[in-house]
Amino acid sequence: MQNLHIKFVEREKNVRKNESEFVQSAERYRQNLDILASKVVKLLLSGNLHIATAESCTGGLLSELITSVPGASDVFELGICSYSDRIKHEILGVPDEELENFSAVSSQVAVSMIRGIKRLSSADICVSVTGIAGPSGGTPDKPVGTVYTAFSYGNREFSKLLRLCENGECSRDIIRLRTAEYVFETVEQLLMEEVQ
Repeated sequence: MQNLHIKFVEREKNVRKNESEFVQSAERYRQNLDILASKVVKLLLSGNLHIATAESCTGGLLSELITSVPGASDVFELGICSYSDRIKHEILGVPDEELENFSAVSSQVAVSMIRGIKRLSSADICVSVTGIAGPSGGTPDKPVGTVYTAFSYGNREFSKLLRLCENGECSRDIIRLRTAEYVFETVEQLLMEEVQ
């Protein structure tokens, strides 16, 4: 009985340690994201540019981070959280064939999402995100942590596949935070290229 109690106490300590590490990691990501979002908003303001987002697996996180920055109302035009395939199709105009043939988590759908948000807005830069944040929903071809992002800026349009959970041990929140980090770093880079 005592061995069982010792094992339980050790397990409880490990759980608390893992929870503490997760909270610290999430807090670091969040602080970094606040800084990145602030930089992006400042760059958009200085260029008199507007941004719009179409989000799935991030569930509105990009929009929330942008609108947390003072002055965001002058640059943030539109954010759509298109979590379901129906909304991706009906609001953003993602073709049913793409959803059926490639799934919602694909480069094709990410690109159609930015085209849809671009059509609905007059934003200079459009971003889309679609992926599998987990903990379920992954497949061997598209494991948890598979995320497709797409960007439209000027005449440029491109998508990027992210694999954010290589060891299979990252949480849903960390996947969402890593996705947002990549998006803001990419937008910052695009805007900095314009300035130079």
